[in-house]
Amino acid sequence: MKAKITAFIDGLITYDFILFGSIFAIFILLIILGILLRKRKAFAIFIIILAFIVLFIAPIFGYKMMHEFLFKHNLELLSQKRLNFTEAVVVKGKLTNESKLPFNECLITAKAHKQSKKALKNFIYSFKSFQKMSIIEYEIPVGQSRDFKIIVEPFTYAKDYNITLGAKCR
Repeated sequence: MKAKITAFIDGLITYDFILFGSIFAIFILLIILGILLRKRKAFAIFIIILAFIVLFIAPIFGYKMMHEFLFKHNLELLSQKRLNFTEAVVVKGKLTNESKLPFNECLITAKAHKQSKKALKNFIYSFKSFQKMSIIEYEIPVGQSRDFKIIVEPFTYAKDYNITLGAKCR
């Protein structure tokens, strides 16, 4: 857990610090406004509850929406093939930079999930992958595409499976 938090903090960019700082400033302003309006108890309590909602909810949605806007990309699964003589699956794909900023690095992850005939089970299986492999692609300019290949190994699962791709670019 400590490693994940450290990795998250190391991956923050200037825009993230501006976002978190402005959210904290809004929180402080709403708390001060709630204290100043203490004569109107119901309104003051509403403002203070709103301040805590802003403090806990806004950073999550703000971070997610800002990164979707700044680092917009298109990830396409071109093919997946299970190899016959080795326990591996070769996943080929294409990553396109659709943002207005060049990507310094993109962490591309291929995850394998169980497959079922029931939609509810497929939804639940999509949260828990049984095999995962990642690669990092560096320096992708604006508007450019990069083909990639990920070899998921050892892949010993014999039943139906589904491969999904995900990318985190910065």
